[in-house]
Amino acid sequence: MATSHPSTSVEAREEVGRSTCVLTYKSLDVGEITQSVSDDGAGATAIFIGTTRNSYQGKVVTRLEYQAYSKLAIKTMTDIIRTAHQSVTRSTHHPAPVAVPPIISCALHHRLGTVPVGEPSIVIAVSSPHRKEAFVACEQILEEVKQKVQIWKREYYDGEREAEAEWKVNSG
Repeated sequence: MATSHPSTSVEAREEVGRSTCVLTYKSLDVGEITQSVSDDGAGATAIFIGTTRNSYQGKVVTRLEYQAYSKLAIKTMTDIIRTAHQSVTRSTHHPAPVAVPPIISCALHHRLGTVPVGEPSIVIAVSSPHRKEAFVACEQILEEVKQKVQIWKREYYDGEREAEAEWKVNSG
């Protein structure tokens, strides 16, 4: 496996208020990412961990590889976080003063490079005063990442030549 990366697929990090977006070649630390959104005002933290599974459509997956157009991907990721902060509203069963936001903090981390079976490729953590808003925001962020972020995935299968592995664009 080559360790060189395309010049456009580089690590990146952007802050959006108290929220963070990260593209990295390093393993994702779920505990650290979860801790980054913690807040004493949060009654809930929703977490999504997308991992490399060992099979796809009857084939044995040996690993995934991710590449990104990082400069644009990190901007798209921050736009997704901004949209989540603006569009997720407080549920009607928990009315609160306007000063208390429905989302406190978000973290969106996506792995680049080779991701072995069983390891996370994406981690999303959302803290909120209440669970419903945290779950809604977490799912919204995931779906928008899959539809919009400039990240491509290559799946490698057992028994197939590496040259046969195809790049796939994210899709909902």
